Amino acid sequence: MVVDGLTDETVDRLFHALADATRRDILRRCVRSGLSVSRLAEAYPMSFAAVQKHVTVLERAGLITKRRRGRERLVRTDPGAVDRARQALDELETAWRARVDRMSGLLVDDPGTDPGPGPEAGAGGKETTEGQDR
Repeated sequence: MVVDGLTDETVDRLFHALADATRRDILRRCVRSGLSVSRLAEAYPMSFAAVQKHVTVLERAGLITKRRRGRERLVRTDPGAVDRARQALDELETAWRARVDRMSGLLVDDPGTDPGPGPEAGAGGKETTEGQDR
């Protein structure tokens, strides 16, 4: 599936990054303003290195940007990346809705067609009559 230039690999990285609660929280914290990785690390019961790894996953997925301010690296959520995730989900929804519509169309009885053998038909669709001599 390619969504507006997003390859399967890009979509996979995007949703892998969003699959973790800590990474989603980092995205929420960095929406309004850029935060340094060390400032982010203070908010979690894990090491600085662990938070840095989460930030790296988010950066590789294109969900955040980092910029240098003096000695600090400020992390900020990229709203365009969140829109790309939404587009990928919309594309999947469209595909599934089309599939459901096709299945629904197959399930609707068409009065002009033969419904086939009834419940009295035996194996192979041939009617059987019990007790008849052959």
